[in-house]
Amino acid sequence: MVDSARVYRGWSVVAGCFLGALVVFGVSYSYSVFLEPIQRDLGLSRADVSLVFSVQTAVIYVSAAGIGVLADRYGVRRLLGLGGGLFVAGTLLATRARSLPTLLLSYGVLTAVGLGAVYVVSYATVPRWFRRRRGLAAGVATAGLGVGMLVVAPAASVLVSSAGWRAALLAVALGAALLLAVAVTLVADDPPSQGIDASVEFPTGYPERPPTDWSVYRDEVVAVAASRTFLLVFVGWVLVYATLYVVFVHVVAHAGAVGIGERAGALALAVIGATTSVARIAVGWGADRVGRHRTFVACSAAMGASTLALPLVESAVGLYAFAVVYGVAYGGNGALLSPLTTDLFGTANPNAVFGLVSLSFAVSGLVAPWAAGLTFDATGTYAPAFVAAGAVGLVGTGLVAAARTAPRTS
Repeated sequence: MVDSARVYRGWSVVAGCFLGALVVFGVSYSYSVFLEPIQRDLGLSRADVSLVFSVQTAVIYVSAAGIGVLADRYGVRRLLGLGGGLFVAGTLLATRARSLPTLLLSYGVLTAVGLGAVYVVSYATVPRWFRRRRGLAAGVATAGLGVGMLVVAPAASVLVSSAGWRAALLAVALGAALLLAVAVTLVADDPPSQGIDASVEFPTGYPERPPTDWSVYRDEVVAVAASRTFLLVFVGWVLVYATLYVVFVHVVAHAGAVGIGERAGALALAVIGATTSVARIAVGWGADRVGRHRTFVACSAAMGASTLALPLVESAVGLYAFAVVYGVAYGGNGALLSPLTTDLFGTANPNAVFGLVSLSFAVSGLVAPWAAGLTFDATGTYAPAFVAAGAVGLVGTGLVAAARTAPRTS
């Protein structure tokens, strides 16, 4: 039997953040399952229905930038609860949508603001509780993303087939609400706020200073955002994650278009989810030992290269092989997002800094899926979109690699 008094409180925070990541990305990345049913039901083009995901992704990360400031100032538990409420409200409204504008406002905006709050709390909180095992802890927490993909996308696919997309989306919303209610009880701001002895992770003492006034807080965040290192990481992430949004939104439809089958495409998403979960824990543990920045760069390069090769895949077996490679690469990459940010920019104001750099996902998420949809509408194939996404992903990898030696301030 485990002695609860000997278990570091930070692992409860990890569990809460795991549930938050599961909800955010299980919901968001399962959109490919809903893409064609919504398109048929509402009479939309592929570009139109892809725009819903693009807007949602952009709003998640734009809102995360502002919400990160609120989380630092008012506490992560309050923001997580607020985010959960907005998510449920937006998703319930989306199940009643009868037009593209209504779907954009409900699922693309209101749901996304809620998910933005859940995202920034789930990713930026763990590094405040861990230093010695930061990569491992972040890997475990963000493994919720893979579990969400593994569970939500296949379950949604079955529900869509049997009950329609509206009932399936309602079921997803209710299940997510239950998980977020549990997560709220588990998260906490940092060890000092809870009176926790954190010497097991911070043997030389916890680095955070007492809260500063607003002007000092603002100046610190602006200084980070104005640095050359921040610019390299930001632009690098925009390009690296172009692969992510093109693959996750369009791989199911791509599998159907090339004759592999949409069900195989949905299963490929589940394979990515399974492999990314395992990889996040394993790579996070290893990165603490061999270097988190170096590991992040290697995984980013693998994401770009595998996406570049995706048009060559012509069978279900080949698609699953791609899913394994991409899942491992994305797992290692995703596990190190918040640790890399903290390593480069410090532990002060982590929610605000992580929220700001996450605006890069808004750019990728807004442009990449929509552009891939336009490409398909114009050419009847996704091959040019996958090739372009893979190429710019490799360019982005080079920029992130250069951030290691860049000075912090301009």
